Parts: sequence; structure tokens; C-alpha cells
Amino acid sequence: MSRHVAIVTDSTAYLPARAMERHGITAVPLTVVLGDRALEEGTEISTRSLAQALQKRRSVTTSRPGPELFAETYRRIAESGAEGIVSLHLSAELSGTHDAAVVAARDAAVPVRVVDTGMIAMALGFCALAAAEAAEAGATVDEAVAAAEKRAAGTSAYFYVDTLDYLRRGGRIGAAQALFGSALAVKPLLQLQDGRIEPLEKVRTASRAIARLEEIGADRAGSAPVDIAVHHLAAPDRASALADRLRDRVPGLADLHVSEVGAVIGAHTGPGLLGVVVSPR
Repeated sequence: MSRHVAIVTDSTAYLPARAMERHGITAVPLTVVLGDRALEEGTEISTRSLAQALQKRRSVTTSRPGPELFAETYRRIAESGAEGIVSLHLSAELSGTHDAAVVAARDAAVPVRVVDTGMIAMALGFCALAAAEAAEAGATVDEAVAAAEKRAAGTSAYFYVDTLDYLRRGGRIGAAQALFGSALAVKPLLQLQDGRIEPLEKVRTASRAIARLEEIGADRAGSAPVDIAVHHLAAPDRASALADRLRDRVPGLADLHVSEVGAVIGAHTGPGLLGVVVSPR
């Protein structure tokens, strides 16, 4: 990685560890509060433990990192020799993480550009990778930000959840609640739009919803070079099968990532989540 521009994101990007290491990307962890215990995502709580807690209807909430954690991260990166930092985070409509980073950036020893990508999961991860690749090629802070914003503008995220209950409890459901109501027969398809979780379609069965998720992802990908991520929570077989079908259907596929989301996103979606992120190069 260029020593001039360092890339920071947060734990909800769900980037593969090898990619983070290869590109020198730093992820600041969000927190999951399980009962009376505050646990850092990625190191102190597993997705299996989260899924079990949700299935038992235990109290699960999430919390942003504090400004002091960002300040320490920026300090450490500056001391390592970076001359500027690009800090890319999940949608400010869904979390206060961006705001905490902004507070810390004011007193950083080097210039820090904090960016609300409007994204979540690998939709955010692809933005961080774009910025890192630009930095490696010698980009300035502004140029690395532009690379991330360009990637964000073309990236789409769609997902299926078994139930809207978890999104409703966490207050993340937005207009989807008005559309879907509490109809038990509805299997919702949702999308990330303008940084918010919004309704996409109402489907009557899980199998049909997953088939539509595949169709939408393949149609959005088209034939141009594109990266795709398939996310899940406690549904590895479904995710693997969906990824295989997308691999067959997308002629311009470059990279395909299959991964389980972490505890923060999982706390708001519940077990059974399937997501497809489509990110043209």
C-alpha cells in the first residue's frame, strides 16, 4: 500500500481478511450488546453465538465505535508514516459510525477524509478496495475518495430476510414496514437505496424470493466486468447454491465473494438472511 494514503473502514464491510492484509486496510470494530455484555464485532462475538441469541429472543443491540477509538486508529496510522487517511464507513442513515469518525478526524495529526458511502457489507467493502487500489497506484487522498465514490455510485445491494421482525425491532426498516406490514405469508425482498433499507418486492414463498434475488442480481450485473458478493447469516448452503447459479449466469464476473455477515448486520436481519451485492468495475 502507498505510505502516503491509508484506508480505514469499519467492521461492517466484511472484507476477507486476506484482502485487508494485502491492501493494508484497517477496520474499526462496531459493538454488539448481548444482554449486559458489550462485545466487539469480529473478535469477541461469533455469528453462531449471535444467531443462537436471536433464536432464543435474547436482547441484542448494536453500538457505533466511540470517537476515541477512531482517534487512536488515526494516530497509529499517522505514526506508521501515512500522510493522509481516507475513512470509509457504512451508511449514516443506519449508524452513527460516520459521525464518530468525523469527530475524531478533526484532531488527527494528518488530513483525514471521512466518507459516508451510503453502503453496508461488501457494498462498503468494494468501495474500500477501490480506494486502496487507487492509493497503491499513487493516488492522493482526494483521488482515492473519488475512486471509492465512483464505486459506490455503481454498486447495488439486495437482500432477502426470513422475517421483518429483527429489522422492525432495531428501527432499521424504514418504508418497508408500511409496504409489508405484518403479513406472515410475505417473504420480503429489500434493497439499499439512498443509504436506507427500502422495499423491493413482496414474494409469497422463500424459494421464489431466493429465485428473484438471483434474477435481480444477474440482471443488474449484465455482461460488463463486475464483482459480486453473496452474504448470508446461518444459511451457508443457500448462499453457496446461490453463488454457483450466479457464477453460471454472469458472463462478466470478475471476483465472487461468499461470506457470512458479522454480528452487527446479523443482529438487524436475523438468521436466514441472503444478500447479493453487485459492483461493476
